[in-house]
Amino acid sequence: MKGIADEPQYSVGLLEGGTGLCDVIDSHIDEQTLSEKNAFFVADLGVIMRQHVRWRTHMAQIRPYYAVRCNSSPAVIEVLAALGSGFTCSNRSELELVQSHGIPPEDIIYSGVCKQVSQIKYAAKNGIDLLVCDNEAELRKISRCHPNAKLLLQVSTEASNPGEEMSMTFGCSLKDCRHLLESAKELGVQVVGVRCHISSSCEDDQVYVHAVSDARCVFDMGEEIGFNMNILDIGGGFSGSETQLELINNTVMSVVDMYFPSSCGVSIIAEPGSFFVSSAFTLAVNIISKEVVARDRKDQEHDELSPNEEPEFQYYMNEGVYGSFSSKLSETLIAAPSVHKNTSAEAPVFSSSLWGPSGDDLDQVVEHCLLSELNIGDWLVFKHAGAYNLSQSPFTSTDSPPPHVYYILSSRDWFEMQDTGVTHETTLKSFSLVPYFLNSCQTEAALSVPA
Repeated sequence: MKGIADEPQYSVGLLEGGTGLCDVIDSHIDEQTLSEKNAFFVADLGVIMRQHVRWRTHMAQIRPYYAVRCNSSPAVIEVLAALGSGFTCSNRSELELVQSHGIPPEDIIYSGVCKQVSQIKYAAKNGIDLLVCDNEAELRKISRCHPNAKLLLQVSTEASNPGEEMSMTFGCSLKDCRHLLESAKELGVQVVGVRCHISSSCEDDQVYVHAVSDARCVFDMGEEIGFNMNILDIGGGFSGSETQLELINNTVMSVVDMYFPSSCGVSIIAEPGSFFVSSAFTLAVNIISKEVVARDRKDQEHDELSPNEEPEFQYYMNEGVYGSFSSKLSETLIAAPSVHKNTSAEAPVFSSSLWGPSGDDLDQVVEHCLLSELNIGDWLVFKHAGAYNLSQSPFTSTDSPPPHVYYILSSRDWFEMQDTGVTHETTLKSFSLVPYFLNSCQTEAALSVPA
């Protein structure tokens, strides 16, 4: 369905009177403990707003284009649109989702590098002209199906760390760019800029420096061939840490100013994803089974087990890598959770591993952590759960629905959002603000929407 719905699509719990995230999690755990014990997310939309403020503070010259594949929750899309973000979509479903929230086509980049012909035609029909391309086969498809496209040439960025495998996966090499630019000219397709492909785990500011330097070379090639190059996309890889933003602002922006001074009229954009949403979402899961699998590994000798050695536990949760921890399949490290129950500070902790419900050897969420002994029915809480975790895998072995998302927003954040950052003409029309009352099952049920 296109356009903004006349009726609100979901509800957001408005927190007042000192009510905080922990109170909301406690309340929903109490509710679920008395029912089906389903896993759930709590999403604090105020965190997204504050991350946007941080971006504007440290990266004022760079407009963010949010990577929708990271988290496509409707409230995330709407808040970021209201704050003036653009959007990067990797497939048709993401394009349709963003358009359903009234995002103008000029604020959308179709970033998939291996596009179906039908999806290219969809982009053309809907006026989405900014497309990413990194090879000649893709270029010829675009020239046939979307002759009015404006291309961002994706250039691979050399990793500073030899173990950084993902850095070389996509993008054309610098030496192949001229041939691709010449082919685009022959086919009559516009090339308007460069997109740098940078690994999402990048922590080295020099990778960005090299990417900007390479982009300048491609700009020079393109302008020599006759293209009007006016967009530099420095890609993603933003972890959300203050240190990284300061490094990029201090180091990278000086290089950007040198190669792309404001007088040249080039727009600088980037594609943060995890930066905005990772810390905004918290996931609560339930322990559904446990096993004692070994003895405490205090040394490397395990031929004989002493009765004095402590047990090691395997805990099985109602969510795993084929569900809400799908990011683990791309080798993302899942941090150890906190235990949601009152335990004594002197309570012993044991070597533990955390698994999903499938029984699959790949369904290991956390390989090792130290936890007090848990019982079936206990709850674990995972912070920073907002990136690449809200999709339900078709390979899941359970028949449970995806975890529900309970959106919340403090009254202070709501007023600040209205006063300082909301610019989108369809401002938050899908929101239905509901005063949040703890232990009110009726209100809590109204706040729940599918992920």
